[in-house]
Amino acid sequence: MYMAYGWPQVIPLEQGLCPSVQKIIYLKLINRQLLVVSPTHLELWTSSQNKVRLGKYKRDSDSLQREGENLQAVWSPDAKLIAIITSSFFLHIFKVQFSEKRIHIGGKQPSALCLANISLLLSEQVPFAVKDLTLSNIVSDNKHMLLGLSDGTLYSISWKGEFCGAFEFDPYPQEGSQVPLTVANGLSPKGHPKVLMSNNSDPRKSAIVQLELCLPSRLLFILYSDGQLVSCSISKKGLKQVDSIKAEKRLACGDAVCASVAPEQQILAVGTRRGIVELYDLGESTSLIRAVSLYDWGYSMDDTGSVNCIAWTPDNSAFAVGWKLRGLAVWSVSGCRLMSTIRQIGLSSASSPMAKPNQDSKFEPLMGGTSLLQWDEYGYRLYAIEEQSSERILSFSFGKCCLSRGVSGTTYIRQVIYGEDRLLIVQSEETDELKMLHLNLPVSYISQNWPVQHVAASQDGLYLAVAGLHGLILYDIRLRRWRVFGDVTQEQKIQCKGLLWLGKIVVVCNYIDSSNTYELLFYPRYHLDQSSLLCRKPLLAKPMVMDVYQDYILVTYRPFDVHIFHVKLIGELTPSGNPDLQLSTVRELSIMTAKSHPAAMRFIPDQLPRESISNNYNSSVSDSVTREPARCLILRANGELSLLDLDDGRERKLTDSVELFWVTCGHSEDKTNLIEEVSWLDYGHRGMQVWYPSLGADPYKQEDFLQLDPELEFDREVYPLGLLPNVGVVVGVSQRMSFSASTEFPCFEPSPQAQTILHCLLRHLLQRDKIEEALRLAELSAEKPHFSHCLEWLLFTVFEADISRQNVNKNQMSSPAKRSLLEKTCDLIRNFPEYLDVVVSVARKTDGRHWADLFSAAGKSAELFEECFQRRWYRTAACYILVIAKLEGPAISQYCALRLLQATLDESLYELAGELVRFLLRSGREFEHASTDSDKMSPRFLGYFLFGSSHQRQALNKSTSFKEQSAHVTSVKNILENHASYLMSGKELSKLVAFVKGTQFDLVEYLQRERYGSARLENFASGLELINQKLQMETLQSRLDAEFLLSHMCSVKFKEWIVVLATLLRRSEVLFDLFRHDVRLWKAYSTTLQSHPAFSEYHDLLDDLEEKLQSVASVEEK
Repeated sequence: MYMAYGWPQVIPLEQGLCPSVQKIIYLKLINRQLLVVSPTHLELWTSSQNKVRLGKYKRDSDSLQREGENLQAVWSPDAKLIAIITSSFFLHIFKVQFSEKRIHIGGKQPSALCLANISLLLSEQVPFAVKDLTLSNIVSDNKHMLLGLSDGTLYSISWKGEFCGAFEFDPYPQEGSQVPLTVANGLSPKGHPKVLMSNNSDPRKSAIVQLELCLPSRLLFILYSDGQLVSCSISKKGLKQVDSIKAEKRLACGDAVCASVAPEQQILAVGTRRGIVELYDLGESTSLIRAVSLYDWGYSMDDTGSVNCIAWTPDNSAFAVGWKLRGLAVWSVSGCRLMSTIRQIGLSSASSPMAKPNQDSKFEPLMGGTSLLQWDEYGYRLYAIEEQSSERILSFSFGKCCLSRGVSGTTYIRQVIYGEDRLLIVQSEETDELKMLHLNLPVSYISQNWPVQHVAASQDGLYLAVAGLHGLILYDIRLRRWRVFGDVTQEQKIQCKGLLWLGKIVVVCNYIDSSNTYELLFYPRYHLDQSSLLCRKPLLAKPMVMDVYQDYILVTYRPFDVHIFHVKLIGELTPSGNPDLQLSTVRELSIMTAKSHPAAMRFIPDQLPRESISNNYNSSVSDSVTREPARCLILRANGELSLLDLDDGRERKLTDSVELFWVTCGHSEDKTNLIEEVSWLDYGHRGMQVWYPSLGADPYKQEDFLQLDPELEFDREVYPLGLLPNVGVVVGVSQRMSFSASTEFPCFEPSPQAQTILHCLLRHLLQRDKIEEALRLAELSAEKPHFSHCLEWLLFTVFEADISRQNVNKNQMSSPAKRSLLEKTCDLIRNFPEYLDVVVSVARKTDGRHWADLFSAAGKSAELFEECFQRRWYRTAACYILVIAKLEGPAISQYCALRLLQATLDESLYELAGELVRFLLRSGREFEHASTDSDKMSPRFLGYFLFGSSHQRQALNKSTSFKEQSAHVTSVKNILENHASYLMSGKELSKLVAFVKGTQFDLVEYLQRERYGSARLENFASGLELINQKLQMETLQSRLDAEFLLSHMCSVKFKEWIVVLATLLRRSEVLFDLFRHDVRLWKAYSTTLQSHPAFSEYHDLLDDLEEKLQSVASVEEK
């Protein structure tokens, strides 16, 4: 897994002598050196920790005019020769020589970098120089290079400059070898029909536009201009014998424009004109595995254009895709989008930035398209060149996740992504929110041992072991301290090829350069030094995969030889304990198989009940507890997951298309481990698969061993990193981008995500009648933030399955003696206070026709409502109203709603009260038509009443006024008027405004009726002082409330209130209109404000009013 982080870096390139086309024609990385070829010159850069230009060669104007610009290029596999064919069909061969002078970059010691001298060895016109002839790219082995011509022929040239001639290639394979169109896993892109290859097309009339060579598999792929792709076999001698190239199969992809092979995975990625990348299995069937594109992210071919280039990561676990018009993306083999430079802003192409330009699009990298892509040899950097650009190379930094592959161990406590010089650690201890911590490695270590090669976390999650090119360092997470070798000479003797943790011992797989052998080194984590070395174990050959479980170490060599060692520690593992470690071989297996080699192997401990384990452990050191594991899981390079019996060597295939897996059983001593019931989990294109032990005598041979959970289909932007057993969640990571006006490009930020599997585990336990275990598991999780969501999903999935089962078995009666899974689920959730919320939430998500089945198991809806009401959970209680109406009748629902209305008014929950008012006013008419219109009882109807929009509220208020004098309308009206009188009497004006707005109460009618009642102001001075105190006019919300009341008072011409509110708001124009026609009122108002010292703040308002009134009086006198 690869995830981008940080800002893209820019490598500036020199500009040549005004080339006809601004583009880079070739980009290649070999041995930490990056070759860039432009139409007029070439440059050689280092791709190590420091980006330095080592050498360059610029062609002069005479050479360009005479021999043409550089057109195609290739770099020999040994990085010593560069071949270029110009536009005038001249062959140039350059030699790369490095000087002995080392470059000083910084620090005391010179770096390992040397300047390069690039010299021209050969310049000769090629024999096939024909007008209008076009060339494909050039591929090569150590002796020869090969290119395709537009007349359909292949031409071979040796690295010595010998022209071996053209070869008339027959693109037609033998009969019956055309690739079938069947898709093994059904993942052909929906909505985008495949372009079938026409039987009438003749590839011999088409130009060869690309060659793709895979030497390990001895395959050559030839791509024609009409989109046809032919797979060919080559000789063991490579490209020397051109006539031995034979067409084997034609792939049914009639619109291919580029192709790239992953030799480790045996997958061919084919880019199409439609902007889609199709993945083909290069095994026996060569069938289409799946297709990936940006269609689901709202971008069509009109936005991105056709696929322009594809580049696989060095380990073939992911690939980068560049499009001709815009952007690049990185995908995992399973189809998870790991990184994209194109911003996701919508779900349809109509909302893409091409249709609606976005102001932030100017910060988007590769906005003009991607012409070339190249990964560095470790996968830490992706180099990209923009279409029609020759000024710079963009370098994207990537981190790799500690996958369960190879010879480095994994853990389920720490999720770590490691970059070339740093670690990105998922932090989850301090808060429930997951965060990504960037941990830079010590400069003294990484500057000499760049880059990071292996990372492994201890099983307790307290230590990290990190190995670079040489040596090893440890990080104590609690103390935040690094531990390094004190002797640098000892450090330089270690070339780590793998890391494991054996308790508090770190196990290093070391490569000895002088003897070309491998060994295991055992160091205690408290001291990295030769004097503390516990054991040195020579290995027979290079290990392919390794694993450790308790006191056992598994080492597998090629082709498939399994050795298992037992570790015995003598003495106490402390500096003063003088410990000694002994290794003994307990098992050796040599397995003959034609399958692909293992990419990872993990021990499967025998799963025993917790009780028996604890009893045995407390009594004595039992052999049943510490006995050697008899099985292990094998993940092969092609994604096949199988179970190997170590006793008899038999292997059983479990599934395929797996990218990574986690063995969970027996790997945690923590009592709060929530996933002890799970054997293991795996991840692939199907999402997450959960494997449970079966109930039979052999837990691995029953049909119910594998259980798929649809809810565990991970988002295709979130890639799982590992597990947190104590919280029952899978931790994944997705890409985020942050933009800044001060930078040209966005910053790529890996964002950790958590997805719970608790509901799946609880359902599994309930299905197997493990009620106590399920309750204990739920109690351990009760304090977790996702707990309520898990319970809701548990009940929802069980209820949905129950409904589906009823539809299938309508005529079959289930045994009443046996409790259903739905009843067991409700009984489990009933132990937690979230029960009331969970039940009604599930009801809202399901069809009202099935509510009777749900509440027959969950309890009567009226009783659940009453429990919510007594606990004063009024919002939850409101959700039960419509359920009660559906199951127990309108009379009970109206009674409950009236009680709830009064309670919500007392608690000032006016929005909820407003929803209840609208429900009550319409419930009479709605329930009259309930028998003919069942849709009115649906959850959508509940949402309409209890969660309606403001537009719906206004429409509802107009259709039902208080003038309808039915019994329940009268009750609602009395409740509202009594509450309004209570608020008005106490002058709780802010609450009154919220009440009117929430319930749509007719305040105008009420004020007209209560002018001399509860709304009366006895005295202006006391009223002004009291209302000022209640409203607290210094806040914005209070001023808005006063404006709201003033408008209503003006509509009913309530002068006392108008004067008070206008004074508080300093609305002189309102007061002026009032006083100009009532001089007596003005005098009383002026006298009152002047006579009370508390009103001195309004003297400026008085002066302003007096000036306006005098000016009006003088005008009238004239």
